[in-house]
Amino acid sequence: METEQFKIRLPSDAKAFIKAEAERNASSQTSEIVRCIRDRMDRETKTTTSAN
Repeated sequence: METEQFKIRLPSDAKAFIKAEAERNASSQTSEIVRCIRDRMDRETKTTTSAN
């Protein structure tokens, strides 16, 4: 899997949430952000598939 790196600006509450989730799941903050994005991608795919 190829990866890309970029900077992201987050509101303080979103950053705190990501940090807390990473600590709770014993994972990195990057992993938590990717998990959130993948969850959204899965939901969007299911919604698009269901609409057809």
